[in-house]
Amino acid sequence: MRFKDVFSIIGPAMIGPSSSHTAGAARIGRAARQLLGAQPAEAQILFYGSFAATYRGHGTDTAIVGGLLDFATDDPRLPDALFVAEQQGMKVSFDQGHGLHPHPNTARLILHAADGEPSRRLTLVGTSIGGGNIEIVEVNGFSVKLTGAYPTLVIRHQDALGVIADMTQLLKQAGLNIGHMSVDRKGRSQEAMTALELDGPIPASLIEGILEHPAVTRVDQMDLGG
Repeated sequence: MRFKDVFSIIGPAMIGPSSSHTAGAARIGRAARQLLGAQPAEAQILFYGSFAATYRGHGTDTAIVGGLLDFATDDPRLPDALFVAEQQGMKVSFDQGHGLHPHPNTARLILHAADGEPSRRLTLVGTSIGGGNIEIVEVNGFSVKLTGAYPTLVIRHQDALGVIADMTQLLKQAGLNIGHMSVDRKGRSQEAMTALELDGPIPASLIEGILEHPAVTRVDQMDLGG
């Protein structure tokens, strides 16, 4: 991996012993909370690889729950995240995942919002790749590649001719450039997901415009603040 600057190596301002096991975990949790669109009522967290072996000692469990509470990596409440989650009624469980995983520091989060509707459920796989940097590699069964370093849109839609062209036209009208795009689909003319990392803040009018498209079923956004 090529690092952009010294802060990519030493990590962000943070509370915790490890940029990979705490800061990165907190960012994964926060990304999941934002894509769910609410604080989860229930969270099942599966750790893989090095995360699974050391999550208690390195505070990875505390950090990832802090992210689910929307705590930043330097939030002084982060060490008390498990207690805060319990006080707020969030049910959290941890377990060791099994099978193949994309990186030694991998977590799978299965989240449910309070209303219990199917659309208020999120499954996310994130990896902590060093220096507090993360990659989100899966959202609700779709393959993506998101860094959390840019304002991000995650759009559920039908796989249909011209949908992506229509969305990029809306981005052009909003004056937003695409830094990275991920597109995955269940099959031809079936459900699809387009994830866009953008070079500027996302206006509410853009989301409203995308939602008006007849092929679009849901739009979620994420902004971890770089």
